[in-house]
Amino acid sequence: MQCMGLSSLAGLGAKTVALCLAALLTACQPQPIYEAYDGQSKRVYPGKSWAKAESPEALGWSSARLAEARALSDEIGTTAVMIVHDGVVVDAWGEVAVKSNLHSVRKSLLSALIGTQVDAGAIDLGDTMAALGIDDNAPSLTEVEKQATVGDLIKARSGIYHAALYETRQMTASKPPRGSHAPGTYWHYNNWDFNALGTIYEQESGEKIFEAFQERIAGPLGMEDFEVGDGEYFTGEQSIHSAYPFRMTARDLARFALLFERDGRWRDTQIVSADWVAESTSAHSETGPGRGYGYMWWTVDDEAAYANLGGHHRFYYAAGYGGQYAFVFPDLDLVVVHRVNTDRAFERAPEAQIGRLLWLILAAAGVEDIGPDPSLEAAAGERLDNAGLRRVLSGQTFRGNDRDGNPWRVTFNEDGDLIGVAGHNDEQGDQGTWRIEDDAYCRQWKKWAGGKDGCFVLVQEGTILKAYDSTGTLMRKIDLAAS
Repeated sequence: MQCMGLSSLAGLGAKTVALCLAALLTACQPQPIYEAYDGQSKRVYPGKSWAKAESPEALGWSSARLAEARALSDEIGTTAVMIVHDGVVVDAWGEVAVKSNLHSVRKSLLSALIGTQVDAGAIDLGDTMAALGIDDNAPSLTEVEKQATVGDLIKARSGIYHAALYETRQMTASKPPRGSHAPGTYWHYNNWDFNALGTIYEQESGEKIFEAFQERIAGPLGMEDFEVGDGEYFTGEQSIHSAYPFRMTARDLARFALLFERDGRWRDTQIVSADWVAESTSAHSETGPGRGYGYMWWTVDDEAAYANLGGHHRFYYAAGYGGQYAFVFPDLDLVVVHRVNTDRAFERAPEAQIGRLLWLILAAAGVEDIGPDPSLEAAAGERLDNAGLRRVLSGQTFRGNDRDGNPWRVTFNEDGDLIGVAGHNDEQGDQGTWRIEDDAYCRQWKKWAGGKDGCFVLVQEGTILKAYDSTGTLMRKIDLAAS
C-alpha cells in the first residue's frame, strides 16, 4: 500500500477515515530489515526477510571480534558486510539494502543459470563455437578458435583472445596474442569467454538473462530487492557479445550464496542441481598454489593459499571489481558477503585486507586453525626504526613470487630510486622512489599500486621481513635468505 496525503481522505465518513488512517499508519511504518531468530530452528532459510540472532553470542560468536572486523571494514572502504551462519544473520552492517554493481560476480550468476539449462538438456558443454554458429566481428574467429567448447569458455580456457567488452585496462593489457594457445590448453581470465557465454545462454535457452534470473533464481529464493530492470546489456564496437552487469543488494547476494552453500536446494526445491554446484565450485584450473578456477567461481583448497589465512577450511567465492565478494565456507555453514558501492568514489581494498577481515570473522566464530593474527599489534619480531630500515633496505634487491606464482624483484638503490620487474621474462617493470620517515618505509611507483604513495611498518622475525600497511594489516612477507 502506497503512503498518501491526508487530503485524499476528504469526503469520507468518520469511521472510514479512522480505518484508513490506521491502515496508512501501518503501511507507512518502516518495515523491519530482519526477523527475530527463535534460537531453536535448524537449517534456516530466510522468509520475506532474513532471520537475525538477538546477539552474536546467541550463536556462539564473539561481539568483540566482530567489532574489530567492523572497524577494519570502515578503514578499507567497505560499504556493506553480511555474515550468515546456518542460514541466520550473525551480524551485518553498512548499506545491506542498497543496490550497486556486482561487476564480475555476474559471471557466477550466469554459471548458475547455465547449470539449469545443462540439466535440462538445452545446453551441452561439449558443443563447439563452430557447431553453435558463434563468431565475432572482424577479425573474426579462426577455424581453430571455433573448436573451443562451451565447457572451455565456462572454465576460461577457450584460447580465444578476441577483443571483449567490459574489461579493465589490466585485463586488456594482459591478454595473450590471438592463436597463442589452443582451445582447452591454457587458463586465462577472459571476458570474451564470459560474454560469449551470455550470448550462448540466450541463443540455446530462448531466454533473456535477466528475466531468466528472476524466474529461475531470484523469485524462488524470495530475493527482497532484485528486479529484472536491475540488469542491463553493455554493448560496444569491440565485440558483438554484450556484457550483462547486474545491480544487487548485499542481502540478495547472500541468498544466492546460501543457495550454493545448501548445494543448490532451497527448502524443498532443487533450484540448481547438487552435481552442478559441486562441479562448478571445484578447481578445473590452478591459478596459484592451493587456488583455482571452476565454472566462473574462484576456489581455495586451503586457507593458507588466501591472503592472511592459514587454516584448512576449503572455500570458494564469487568476486567482482572494486571489492564485490560472496564467500562460501561449506564445512562451516558460513556465508560472508562484502560489498563496495562503486557508484561513488572508492578505494579498492587489496586482497590482503580482505583476508584479514575474513580472519577476524572466522576468529569471531571461534573457528580453530586459521593461522596467526595478521595484525601489526600481534606481530612477533623486531619493529625496525629508521636506522634499521636503512640497514635492511638500502642497496638491496628482494625477490619473491606473487599469489599466482609469477616472480618479481625490487631493487632499493642507495640514491632513493626504486626499480621493479615482474613476470617470467621480466616483461613487466616500473620505476619509483623510496624513502624512510617516522620509522616507516615509504614508496611511490609510477604505475604499480596505481602510482599512489604508500608507507609501511617493517617487522623482522629471523630472516622474514613483514610489511604492514596503514591499517596494521600484514601485506607481504619477504624471505631475506632467499633474496
